[in-house]
This record gives sequence, structure tokens and C-alpha cells, in this order.
Amino acid sequence: MRTFANITEFKAAVGEHLGHTDWREITQEQVNLFADATDDHQWIHVDVERAKQGPFGAPIAHGYLSLSLLPSLMSELFQVGGLAMGINYGLNKVRFPSPVPVGARIRAGAELVDLKGTPSGYLSNVRMTVEIEDAKKPACVAETLSLYVPAEGS
Repeated sequence: MRTFANITEFKAAVGEHLGHTDWREITQEQVNLFADATDDHQWIHVDVERAKQGPFGAPIAHGYLSLSLLPSLMSELFQVGGLAMGINYGLNKVRFPSPVPVGARIRAGAELVDLKGTPSGYLSNVRMTVEIEDAKKPACVAETLSLYVPAEGS
């Protein structure tokens, strides 16, 4: 985990790779719970037997499940001190180049693409790449936007 004392130190890291998370397994239980939460029960995700005969040979995680893990994965990679708050501001480019089979292990890497001052705080653009262990293509590549508001006196 990289720790930045303040937003100035974080800004100095623009253009740098911030590291990789540990590997974590995607389980059928996670996929089923995500299907329930989003009301997306497509058979390629939740019907294990049918999915074995389908185009991927196994059930796969929802692309948006991979995307929804980004805040958790990002929190394993870095933290910025001296903040009153940091909030999710949105996303830029998002792609799902490869499906994640249930049982596969994923990890994320991050690159601080940009950090700009705004009237509300500092807007970061962090490119997150979710890799699948032993796969040639990543599961998800997304530019995440976060707004960081420094604490008074920071």
C-alpha cells in the first residue's frame, strides 16, 4: 500500500504505477448476490449447469461486478492523508476485454493518470486494470474519478 501524506505528495505521483492488489477469487456466491442486487439473473452468470454448455464453458461474473469492486481494490493500493473527504466522482472510459469465469482469481493495478485542482477540491483520474490470473487480456480497464477535499489547514 502506498501512503501519501497529503494531496501535494499524491500530485507528485502523477504518471506513476501505484502497485497491485493481492489476488482474490470470484465465487459463485458473489455472482449470485450481485445478480440479486442488480436483478440481472442472466443464465451465463447464475445457471451453473447451463453455463457449462455455453460460450464460456462456465458461469462468468457480471462485468459490472468487476467494476463494482474497484473502490475496494483501490483502497488496498493507496491512501491520501490530510483529507476532509474523498468521494467517487464517476468514470471515464470503461471496457470489459475478457470475461471472468467463476473461480478465477483477479487483482488490480492502478496508475495515477492525472490530478487537477478544482473549486471543490482535487479531481483524480486513476486508471484501474483488473487482471485475471493466467489470462492474456484484463477483465476490466476503467478510468476512475475521485474528488479529494483537503482538511482545513492541510
